[in-house]
Amino acid sequence: MNIKNVMVIGAGQMGSGIAQVCAQAGFNVYLNDLKEEFVQKGMGVIAKNLTRSVEKGRMSEEDKTATVNRLTASTDIEDAKKVDLVIEAAVENMEIKTKIFAQLDEITPEHTILASNTSSLPITEIAAATKRPKQVIGMHFMNPVPVMKLVEIIRGLATTDEVYQVIEDMTKSLNKVPVEVEDFPGFVSNRILMPMINEAIYTLYEGVASKEAIDEVMKLGMNHPMGPLTLADFIGLDTCLYIMETLHEGFGDDKYRPCPLLRKYVKAGWLGKKTGRGFYSYE
Repeated sequence: MNIKNVMVIGAGQMGSGIAQVCAQAGFNVYLNDLKEEFVQKGMGVIAKNLTRSVEKGRMSEEDKTATVNRLTASTDIEDAKKVDLVIEAAVENMEIKTKIFAQLDEITPEHTILASNTSSLPITEIAAATKRPKQVIGMHFMNPVPVMKLVEIIRGLATTDEVYQVIEDMTKSLNKVPVEVEDFPGFVSNRILMPMINEAIYTLYEGVASKEAIDEVMKLGMNHPMGPLTLADFIGLDTCLYIMETLHEGFGDDKYRPCPLLRKYVKAGWLGKKTGRGFYSYE
């Protein structure tokens, strides 16, 4: 199967990044969201990223123009009738994702592959909302998408080898490194990363050290580019909590129990960088 036309659903940070790398790689891309203002904001982020690439000499003005011309703003999910692949990058919520996939199953051509950028939710369960579970797969990009090389490719229970191969080849064409992962809660990246972040929050909660000290130990001692508490703020504390709850529920093991301090911050609306306050202040 040959993928030419792609729809990305969700024009936020992840969705706009996925749309950008697909358009740069030569695919025609619909960037879709519920409201025009969301789509235009995503398009604006892409334009800013491309301009920066031109200024830094990583891309020519001609390539930038060609990339922009391959992007189409969309607020109508019916545009999915025209695509070979949909990559869903909506909010991390099973009810919302299954609703989107059931809709896409009705709208898209028979050959279209449906992929989810979920960071922790089961692909098999998402696929069950469709009549084409063989063509449903996970494509978990890392943030920020234009920079990070890894894509976790997650097979659902029914995903065929052919569909997996198409998505692996397509991922390589985006200049990314695909890694095959089975369908377990949190996959590989978040199954390892989130408990580490959660343990860092427990270390703060129990008064073992200050937030600055915890981050410094992990940066200087473990050579991490940023400390776990700074990283949690960057990801969003609500997202961290949601993934920890998914792991806790999925494995039924108390080692995945979210730290009470994480719950407290989320309830307070201290969600990290995006709200101006998390473990650190960004105001």
